[in-house]
Amino acid sequence: MSIATAPPEAAASWTPAERRLLGAVSAAHAQSHIHMLVFPPLFPLLRDQLGVGFLELGLVVTVFSVVSALTQAPVGFMVDRLGPRRVLTAGLVTGGIAFTSFALFGGYGWMILAGAIAGLANATFHPADYALLNGGIGGARMGRAFSLHTFAGYAGGAAAPMLMLGLAAAFGVQGAVLGAGLMAFAAAAIVWLACPRDVKPARARPGEGKPARVLSPAILGLTVFFVLIALSIGGTNGFAVAALVAGHGLSLTMASAALTALLVGSATGVLLGGRLADRSSRHGLVAAAGFAGAAVATLAVALLPLPGVLIVVLLGASGILSGLCMPSRDMMVRAAAPPGQAGATFGIVSTGFNIGGMIAPILFGWLMDAGQPNAVFLLGAVFMVITALAAALPELRRR
Repeated sequence: MSIATAPPEAAASWTPAERRLLGAVSAAHAQSHIHMLVFPPLFPLLRDQLGVGFLELGLVVTVFSVVSALTQAPVGFMVDRLGPRRVLTAGLVTGGIAFTSFALFGGYGWMILAGAIAGLANATFHPADYALLNGGIGGARMGRAFSLHTFAGYAGGAAAPMLMLGLAAAFGVQGAVLGAGLMAFAAAAIVWLACPRDVKPARARPGEGKPARVLSPAILGLTVFFVLIALSIGGTNGFAVAALVAGHGLSLTMASAALTALLVGSATGVLLGGRLADRSSRHGLVAAAGFAGAAVATLAVALLPLPGVLIVVLLGASGILSGLCMPSRDMMVRAAAPPGQAGATFGIVSTGFNIGGMIAPILFGWLMDAGQPNAVFLLGAVFMVITALAAALPELRRR
């Protein structure tokens, strides 16, 4: 079955305004992934400084995730009402306040409060980012814009641990957290200056009837799709090293190399997937093919007695194939968004990431505790197959 290609205008060059917008939004997305990892790399230092255990420190991450999950959809509606530029700037400032306040006042109670405030700030990024890109980037370049935006988030997450530990070594724990807060304020200034002024969202024209419902079956289905993506990728990423050591007898160094290959492959696939998304109009089939291929590679790791080098290669291939799907995934959401409701749409479907992100650690951790490390990859592959079906079926139904 061939995949239809986009018209020749896909090769059109970027305008200066598009470049400024994409750069600012990508910087904000990188900052959002740094926010997720401000505290975790510092846990060993914070444990001694605050006199608490890792359970109490882990509660900070839980509070962050729960607040973000509960507020992301409402913030999406706020984006459509107030404008994405205002909301994204406010989110970055809020994140800056969260970390700066902990740096200034300290204490475990203030750390919990900072985690909650940072979770609220995190709820602004996906709906506001995608609304800005949707409104300011030409449709012929939207796939590449989505891919660069996603890649920036990956890069921020990859840099965060070394960044925080480096700042802590130079300025202490409080100084490291303060540095993260100041970076958020700087990103807020970039967004405010580089992004275009907010305009009123497009509404239905007279005679066109009522605007489409944002809580449509298509958007709810995409929310489930995002849950499946989080389950298929999050569990494997989180427990790959432990599962490879326990299930395949790999050394810690080789298992870490396999995880690195998976993560680097994902980032590479995201960049490649942007151009593919711009050239294709059948984004559901692209996503389905990518996840199906990733499932085959992951299933081989789960079921076959393979040497370490081949496991590294297979997981790297799985990362590339799953990463290829991400820009097409975003294009699917964009196509489903009613006019003027891009913020609400992306806010709702991105909540699926939060839901899946809360389920995956418990589910895959239970498999490890049950002495079934290979089941981590087996279940990850099963979720990838279900994700592929969820992407393909709506496309095939339309055909």
